[in-house]
Amino acid sequence: MAKSVNQAFEEFNINTVNLIKENTDNARRSRDWLIDQLVSFPENVEDFPNDYPEKHIKYGSFARNTKIRPLDDIDLMYCLNASNAYYSIDFSNRNTYHIHTQNSSDELKKLSDNDILNSIKVVNKFVRALKTVPQYANSEIKRNQEAAVLNLTSYAWSYDIVPCFYTVNGFYLIPDGSGFWKATNPIIDHDNIKNTNRMYGGKIYQLVRTLKYWNANFTNPKMSSYLFEVLIINFVKQNRQSEYIDINIKEFFRYLKTNISYDVNDPKNIQGNINNLTFEERRRIHNKAEECYQYALTALDFETNHKSQEKAIENWRKIFGEKFPKFI
Repeated sequence: MAKSVNQAFEEFNINTVNLIKENTDNARRSRDWLIDQLVSFPENVEDFPNDYPEKHIKYGSFARNTKIRPLDDIDLMYCLNASNAYYSIDFSNRNTYHIHTQNSSDELKKLSDNDILNSIKVVNKFVRALKTVPQYANSEIKRNQEAAVLNLTSYAWSYDIVPCFYTVNGFYLIPDGSGFWKATNPIIDHDNIKNTNRMYGGKIYQLVRTLKYWNANFTNPKMSSYLFEVLIINFVKQNRQSEYIDINIKEFFRYLKTNISYDVNDPKNIQGNINNLTFEERRRIHNKAEECYQYALTALDFETNHKSQEKAIENWRKIFGEKFPKFI
């Protein structure tokens, strides 16, 4: 229950959108303990490749401070030492990479087929290594595409552990799910939103989380979390931001209804266009954004011109649903 729109958004974010601090603190401690186990694998697990400790990465929405409830997964990239292995680009598919191990370590050669490192075998090596940790004995551990997935029995969240290599050209190679490798660099994504948040007074993390709640619960089709975050960051960089979150949300809906129709470039300049939605999917999202934009316009009109916090909150509830606080 809230007396004003500002109070309603504050309560909504605290009680519904944002992660619970106790869970976040426990997750960080659990993640750090997991990292300690991972870095011990080269010494404690037979034939486990050496790592590159300086290049391990905490990535994903949890690391970027844009995760919303529920806290269901945490992402890590564990960097392996190439040990004189080198990469090449597949001539038939420029997005596919091969890692050549003929001059590399025995540990990597054992995970190779004809001196080409098999990314599925690498992920499975992590799966088997995780099963040697006594504290994970009762956990579910499996491979899912590029990641070794650790589902803990003691917590609600899982870990996606992605093996990777850091290249001399400043990007990472991670499994592509088919035995080969693909390029990425999550550090750029992390710095992109961190710097944007700092430039706009520390308000952007919350704007992202609030809008991600809308995307997760009220759009059909749902935009991928990564695409949606990039759209929000692009919006912030291209539009003057208000000190009030409701005004920024209203303006984002206006931005989204137009820009969802166009390609969206990967800010890492690796993947190219990341808007893989079909024409029909883009049309449906445009219509939903237009609907929400009109509700937001009405809400702001009631709040500023008619001085009715109650009517304004009613219209925000049409956008964010029954968990958005009622007027008291």
